[in-house]
Amino acid sequence: MSASDVLKFIKEKEAEFVDLRFTDPRGKLQHLTMDSTVVDEDMLNEGVFFDGSSIAGWKAINESDMILKPDTSRLIMDPFTSHNTLILFCDILDAVKKSPYERDPRGTAKKAEEFLKNQGLVIKPTLVLNQSFLFLMTLELTTIQITLVLK
Repeated sequence: MSASDVLKFIKEKEAEFVDLRFTDPRGKLQHLTMDSTVVDEDMLNEGVFFDGSSIAGWKAINESDMILKPDTSRLIMDPFTSHNTLILFCDILDAVKKSPYERDPRGTAKKAEEFLKNQGLVIKPTLVLNQSFLFLMTLELTTIQITLVLK
């Protein structure tokens, strides 16, 4: 979905706030909530800068510039807030390199999915989070015929 489609969705749903969410390496959900009037196409396409040193297990203060890059393919209205709030899950990017941050669990899951697809091991991966925030992976394996000869 394009950034302009997200802005239309915000207007249609009369969202007052946009909640940018991500998961830290320990499985804790982190978020940044902003007034929907400050959300524009540049923010959705380029992301939002933030200080990664405040997230446990990430970067030191001298190298902590990071980017929250919203995933605009999945728009969710939060059913639990008193004000209309749009939830956007985000990828974490290194602010200098503009590449996925290696300790971002979402980025790690995407890399694992791509690796399994490239190896021909998975047709449709399904990532599931259990209550203790551990990543479990259910795989649909391609059919492999193995012949065993017992002597």
